[in-house]
Amino acid sequence: LTFLTAPTHPPEHLKEPMSFIRNAQARWEKRILKSINTMCTEKNIPLARMRTIREQADFTQKWKDMTFSDENMGDIRPVYAPKDFMEVLTSLSSPNYTSKIYDYSDVNERSGTSVWGLIQVRLHLKTTQQLRVLFSNLSTHHFQTGADDIEGPNPEWQRLGVKTVQLSYTPTAQRYLQQGCYPTQRGDIWLLALGVNTSPLSYQYYNQLKASVFKYELLVDRLFLQDVRLTAGNHEAYFVFEDLVVQILLCFSRDTQYLDHFRSTSASPPHAYTRNNMDQTVVYPPNGIIPFHGFSLFLAPMCFIWSDPVVLYNVFKQLYTRYFFRLHSLSSHPEGILSLCQQFETMLQTHQPQLFYHLREMGSHPLKHAFNWIMHAFAGYLETSQLLLLWDRIIGYNTLEILPVLAVAVFAFRRNNLMEVTTLQKRKQF
Repeated sequence: LTFLTAPTHPPEHLKEPMSFIRNAQARWEKRILKSINTMCTEKNIPLARMRTIREQADFTQKWKDMTFSDENMGDIRPVYAPKDFMEVLTSLSSPNYTSKIYDYSDVNERSGTSVWGLIQVRLHLKTTQQLRVLFSNLSTHHFQTGADDIEGPNPEWQRLGVKTVQLSYTPTAQRYLQQGCYPTQRGDIWLLALGVNTSPLSYQYYNQLKASVFKYELLVDRLFLQDVRLTAGNHEAYFVFEDLVVQILLCFSRDTQYLDHFRSTSASPPHAYTRNNMDQTVVYPPNGIIPFHGFSLFLAPMCFIWSDPVVLYNVFKQLYTRYFFRLHSLSSHPEGILSLCQQFETMLQTHQPQLFYHLREMGSHPLKHAFNWIMHAFAGYLETSQLLLLWDRIIGYNTLEILPVLAVAVFAFRRNNLMEVTTLQKRKQF
């Protein structure tokens, strides 16, 4: 007997099953590469070059003060900003779906009218009841760090945090973080929950990345430096960590271990031709990630937790490869930026329909304001103490789906003020 084998799916189909999203991601990547090439041509800057011996010595000496720059950085602009990425998301549409069809499985669309949201791609989302079950430990019936301890720390919760660290069990640490933890315990519990174990090999590897930074100059170095200056370095809470953030991001750009995460995302690492052999290509930058405006905000808040750059780097590496990479690539994944934005719009339409319609008719669509919050995981928009409490929950529940829930909660909390707004100028005041 001859048995028929099941057909194998191409690798790109396993990364992203929807072809129109794959094609949109490919077009977006070409647009980014075109911007990089244009910058190289206009500024006469090579993608990469080896530093001279003198430059390496000077750079090594000034490593602790990365705010210096002998070049004029004023004309270096981010390759793209969240606004550009949002335009791509809102222009995306499925070739086999129209928002005007009748869908009798959804009570809210029996009228057959066009949906109000900007995201016109229909994806599988969790219902409100499913989200309630998922985030059941956020119920007011449970103690919540940051909300139920206004008068002072809860001694019982602190003792439970100490026991969690002593137990040294990752699922227990994640369960503890679902209700938040105190700053004095956050460092140990995050390391445990993320499975970060900083060994002598970690320091050796980080030093190898530093050596690569000293030896080679990349165009993305200027992009990272300028981004830190415009965002984290210009933030009232993060500017004191400017040098540390730049150092870690430069090492981040050289780390080829980040290429592994491209197996689980629709994105592909950009490639560049080598100077000596135009038939050979290499990944550029080595980690395959082009920074966008505000990228450094993913790292800066964690500088309040650790001062050791190696520990900080390893934690950032885990957070990025588990969560943050999904916030700037097109994907149908439930935690991808596309699904999170549609989750936000669906929930706000369902629970605050009058507010949604009011803002939409006023020309101030809710997603235009919430998109930056979601894409940056609220970094730069919440106070650091509140932001880290939010990231406690992201790690604890191991999902980004809490981001649209919080965004809806912000609009619901400000509902009365927003309903009184009649002009865009007044809307900005809230």
